[in-house]
Amino acid sequence: MSTLTFRNLRGDIVDIPLVPASIMKSKFGAVLDQATQAGAVAITKHDTTKYVLLPVEEFESLVATCQPSLSTLTVEFDNLLAKMQTPQARTGIQSAFAMSPKQLGKAAVQAASGKR
Repeated sequence: MSTLTFRNLRGDIVDIPLVPASIMKSKFGAVLDQATQAGAVAITKHDTTKYVLLPVEEFESLVATCQPSLSTLTVEFDNLLAKMQTPQARTGIQSAFAMSPKQLGKAAVQAASGKR
């Protein structure tokens, strides 16, 4: 059975204790306490992890880091769009369309390698 790990609210990488489903059924309160103390508990069935029980604070922290808000995405998009509409960007695009495939390939390799 593999060990599960996750980054808790404090930023520490911790192992998640494994609890068989039969123990979960018979000692639910104790498993809840263990999840509170450890930050999470993995519920196993036939030596395979099936579920993870974690406090709502840990869950909210995980969800918040995975889903940027619409306003955050809007600001990021607006900033990228503004950068693409500068005279320098316009000139760069025009010169890219004027290049031959060979020149374009060479420029792409230079840009990828950080050489200009």
